[in-house]
Amino acid sequence: MKSFTISEINGILNGALEGNTSQQIIGPEQLEKAGSNHITFIGSQKYARLWETSKACAAIVDEKLKIEPGDGRAFIRVKNADLAMAKLLELFDPGPPQFDVDIHPTAVIHDSAVIGNACKIGAGCYVGKNVVLGDGVILYPNVTILDETKIGQGTVVWSGTVIRERTEIGKFCIFHTNVSIGADGFGYRPSEDGRGLVKIPQIGNVVIGNAVEIGANSCVDRGKFSSTIVGDGCKIDNLVQIAHNCVLGRFCIMAGSSGLAGSVTLGDGVIIGGSASIKDHVTIHSGAVVGGGSGVMSDVPAGKTVLGYPAGDARETLKQWVAIRKLV
Repeated sequence: MKSFTISEINGILNGALEGNTSQQIIGPEQLEKAGSNHITFIGSQKYARLWETSKACAAIVDEKLKIEPGDGRAFIRVKNADLAMAKLLELFDPGPPQFDVDIHPTAVIHDSAVIGNACKIGAGCYVGKNVVLGDGVILYPNVTILDETKIGQGTVVWSGTVIRERTEIGKFCIFHTNVSIGADGFGYRPSEDGRGLVKIPQIGNVVIGNAVEIGANSCVDRGKFSSTIVGDGCKIDNLVQIAHNCVLGRFCIMAGSSGLAGSVTLGDGVIIGGSASIKDHVTIHSGAVVGGGSGVMSDVPAGKTVLGYPAGDARETLKQWVAIRKLV
């Protein structure tokens, strides 16, 4: 088990140490659940009141908060408590599962596949025809990579993920369990005789940039033609749907259970709140924010925040909600 003194932790966080504790710290924990050998986190005044009853011996505290550590306890005051906590979690991270062998004997790898240096391929994986894996790619057990897919250096693919044919993936991406990349887009039209539906062939692919992270059970469908594109640095939560021919700019965020219908375009740095839904062929320009649970039916200008169903200017929507509440 890892353990550190408060001085060792502060040496990494470069904060201002206030008070002191002799406890060896074995990990971070929530204020209410912490024991005497834990360090906790106070990012706002809302949680400061819980410090008095917490058993934690130390806390990372926003430097603006007016609170004292007390006897035998310590604070590390920092400018950004969230980023400091991220560093602390890295310090105590126990690390990912280890491979006994680099390529498990039950993995099926096509003779034409190109496997880079220091790749690890777990039990039950399938790597198809003409697949290219860059150096240091990790495939955890039961991953499927279909024909002519290219995956860049250092990308990690967790168990159950299926990456369909002709997908192009950049460097240092992370795909969590049961992600689907490159499945058919959802396209049907009524048949000429009116008695059924005709499936529209989906012959495009998916192109994913560098340092993209996609959460468990999320789906990125391939294009009807050309590509569905996810730009560098995008972070996609669990249970997210990105439909065919969508284009995401750089560093977009999509929270859980949100979804993009076909041919949606997101500019750089767009934030989509949880359970929000975006109508097909809509453009949300750079820096815009869509509130959780909203339904976007038309284009959103750059930098604007929208909210509601249908989504409108967030401030106006909030005023309407207040007015409606006063009527009842």
